[in-house]
Amino acid sequence: MESLNLKLCLGFSELLNYPNERIKPVAADFNRQLKESDPKAATAFAGFIDFLERQNLPQIEEMFTSTFDLQALSDPYVGFQLCGESQARTLFLMKLQELYTKRNFSCGTELPDHLSVMLRFIGSSDDPQGSSEIILDAMLPALEKIIAGIEAQDHPYRQLLGALQIYLANRVETELLET
Repeated sequence: MESLNLKLCLGFSELLNYPNERIKPVAADFNRQLKESDPKAATAFAGFIDFLERQNLPQIEEMFTSTFDLQALSDPYVGFQLCGESQARTLFLMKLQELYTKRNFSCGTELPDHLSVMLRFIGSSDDPQGSSEIILDAMLPALEKIIAGIEAQDHPYRQLLGALQIYLANRVETELLET
């Protein structure tokens, strides 16, 4: 189960980064894994797959940019969603970086609160309770705001984020039942 969680978190993480030529094969492989492990999340993900099948890379890039880079309401930075540009976000970033350093995790060139970085971290974490706390206290509330910031119900990135929200909620529920 741990390996599958890692693969799914890494898959979501990759799909939430700026799209490249690998997005379609990554999404197709990810969709198969998601169907096996979380059918409800896979159902929510179906619209994103349909979008990718109908579009070429420049159109996917344009959709990504207009969704995440040009609209503050759907900004993919968890700390920004929770705290805005404030001292509280700075403290959040510092605590995340401290946690990452303690676990020998690198966020690369991205800020520690980017949704894709946090997904990579919880996917690789060997602390289910700590991951559940991050999901419940930060990621799910931020996802709620990001999704609400995307007005169109059938927006492909809203569908991707909705699938992520379902997956994370189910993961926490499963981990809490196991403890």
